[in-house]
Amino acid sequence: MGSVYGRCFKVSTFGESHGLAVGVIVDGVPPGLELDNQVIQYELDKRKPGTGKFVSQRRESDAVEILSGVDGNGKTLGSPICMVVRNMDSRSKDYESIADMFRPGHADYTYFRKYGVAPQPGGGRSSGRETVARVAAGALAKMILAKIGVSLTAYTVRIGSVRAQKVEIGFAMEDPLRCADPDKAEQMQSEIANAISDGDSIGGIVEVIADGVPPGLGDPVFDKLDAMLAASMLSIGGVKGIEFGEGFRAAQLRGSENNDQMGSEGFLSNHAGGILGGISTGQPIVMRLAVKPTASISIEQQTLDTAGKACRISVKGRHDPCLCPRIAPVAESMAAITLADAWLFNRVFQGICS
Repeated sequence: MGSVYGRCFKVSTFGESHGLAVGVIVDGVPPGLELDNQVIQYELDKRKPGTGKFVSQRRESDAVEILSGVDGNGKTLGSPICMVVRNMDSRSKDYESIADMFRPGHADYTYFRKYGVAPQPGGGRSSGRETVARVAAGALAKMILAKIGVSLTAYTVRIGSVRAQKVEIGFAMEDPLRCADPDKAEQMQSEIANAISDGDSIGGIVEVIADGVPPGLGDPVFDKLDAMLAASMLSIGGVKGIEFGEGFRAAQLRGSENNDQMGSEGFLSNHAGGILGGISTGQPIVMRLAVKPTASISIEQQTLDTAGKACRISVKGRHDPCLCPRIAPVAESMAAITLADAWLFNRVFQGICS
């Protein structure tokens, strides 16, 4: 399985949804970095379940354990850092009645066809639980990026038919849905509440902003920064599309409208979303992610079992009715991992050329 990501900042995640633990090994963190456990825990707390009625009711403390890579004073050694989070509240019995059925919209069928592995409780390796490891690694990446003035923020700009008309970051960071628009928060909650009452789920759009990214990150032709960011975002379960800057709206514009003109003080607009020719411009990098409705729903659906027999399935258990609130911190982390990797790679390149 493709469980390793990065060139200079290498992330290897491990563990399953209902196993003993999930975790990550991060290689490439420079020595001497002050590694603050509370900062890592803060990031993990942003994505953990059981924090409200609009997310999964699985109760996990998501307490991080750092097993290697730091000295007695909490400074990184330059060696691989291993972090583990124990699974404390998995309930495999919720899946006993559908153990040999493929859940529509899940990876059960494709994992079975590729690996011969029967559907795993909670999805096993394909579960959103795996993203705990990404967020832990992302916390380290954010610490590296903070040294050069880079910050990341992600928030919800659409749920179902309700779209945010403005962005207020402070409100979004406190809102249970990470809704960016105070005037649309109740409507977004209603969209989810209606889906829950129907035994269904709903999708949405998450926007990710990276501020302070220096110009020059990314490499043509196949290692373009937007291509690497797109790959990292699409590796998050539930993310089905991505756009940068104007994105798909650019298809409706003329070049005179879409081009970012420049003056003596720099760019006059940011239609490109902070990346030109696959290289960062120094402007904020702006991405939007299309998030599909959660696949696990209680509405009865048609499917097949592992023997190829047609059957009907209703998925019970504890699941997010909308993925957006918990994908947002994961998207921040994956963006941080990608940018930290690009920045470290750039330093290597500059060293070779100097």
